Amino acid sequence: MPFAISALKSKTYAFFNCLNSYLTISFSSSIMHLDSVISMSNLTQVQTPADILNANCLIFPGVGAFAAAMDVLNKTGMAEALCTYIEKDRPFLGICLGLQLLFESSEENGPVNGLGLIPGVVGRFDSSKGFRVPHIGWNTLQIAKETEILDDIGNRHVYFVHSYRAMPSHENKEWISSTCNYGEDFIASVRRGIGSTLSDIASVQVIACLDVRTNDKGDLVVTKGDQYDVREHTKENEVRNLGKPVELAGQYYKDGADEVSFLNITGFRDFPLGDLPMLQVLRYTSENVFVPLTVGGGIRDFTDANGRYYSSLEVASEYFRSGADKISIGSDAVYAAEEYIRTKVKTGKSSIEQISRVYGNQAVVVSIDPRRVYLKNPSDVEFKTVRVTGPGPNGEEYAWSRERIYIDLIKLISDAVSIPVIASSGAGAVEHFSEVFTKTNASAALAAGIFHRKEVPIQSVKSTC
Repeated sequence: MPFAISALKSKTYAFFNCLNSYLTISFSSSIMHLDSVISMSNLTQVQTPADILNANCLIFPGVGAFAAAMDVLNKTGMAEALCTYIEKDRPFLGICLGLQLLFESSEENGPVNGLGLIPGVVGRFDSSKGFRVPHIGWNTLQIAKETEILDDIGNRHVYFVHSYRAMPSHENKEWISSTCNYGEDFIASVRRGIGSTLSDIASVQVIACLDVRTNDKGDLVVTKGDQYDVREHTKENEVRNLGKPVELAGQYYKDGADEVSFLNITGFRDFPLGDLPMLQVLRYTSENVFVPLTVGGGIRDFTDANGRYYSSLEVASEYFRSGADKISIGSDAVYAAEEYIRTKVKTGKSSIEQISRVYGNQAVVVSIDPRRVYLKNPSDVEFKTVRVTGPGPNGEEYAWSRERIYIDLIKLISDAVSIPVIASSGAGAVEHFSEVFTKTNASAALAAGIFHRKEVPIQSVKSTC
């Protein structure tokens, strides 16, 4: 976020990076970009309350849940130091969680008391009004107070990924520098004195997906195939190579992708914490790609060959520390759903619950691989079915879950839930994207092969839809 630096005049900076083994303050997607405007050698990581009090300028970017962050700040004594620092009107830049913590309290896993510097409560968006939560996508700022930190934001459009927000009020009016509307006005940024804070930085969202695995030489490559059959049908039978992950991700960012998603399909999925090449891909990508990075593949509880148990939270934390903004859970989400259907009990131990409790629910994506099964009569199964636009092989008129982006299924799901739905798989033309945005309530569309093979440019999709 280079526009923030114009408000920070000091020569040395202190930043929050990791407050404990789980709560990672999003270093890669915010701090790494500062290198284009200030020397990274001038950045010092906050480790103690004294580091806060001695800083010339303090930067607090954040990804995580309010309760977990406040717990760490209170236990380490950093909460008091942070309040003292800010109350003295010293230069401070807070982003996302770094803004929300300044308010009196939050409803996220709470109520939980915040730092209490700004009047107001951080509450969840009201999904009953027809708006999907989390709020993910581009939106327009309404400037309430001219501030240098917002000068370089083109057309006042910024990108949001959050479920919780603070509301404008008479009591916090003097703090507010901009608001945004998502069913209701909420505070997008605040400023008082020389410090500055920002919320997360609506058009259609286009996501570029990269299936990543090792080839026979041990190099990570972007590949694509049918049901993970990613080998060329040649004598050599080599892994299909569509490019290098970091380079392709950088190109899609330049082309205008709103998000980049990595799907890790390497053999390391049996020991994801040992997948050093994939972690390196995330680190290198996050240095130059400044849209949300999602990674999936092997995020679950597991036990290694030595009998050491690792929770899904530990696995996800390593991905977050390496640069991911969101993680995608597939098989483990299915197991959690099956268990809940069987017991009707939320244990708090599933991957979804563990990770969202620490990093926030906006940081967890559930990936669903549906398979279409045709039926003559919807009463033949206990599942929800849809009437298909084209009959099955034997004239069946109903199906439960893939042709193109499966419009019937996407519509069924997006109408049934209040969270954002991403349409994925099978898009072969710009018209398929238009169809999913006009005929369903999907919030985003994801594609891979047509982008890798340069059949459809990302900008063509965005300009058409």
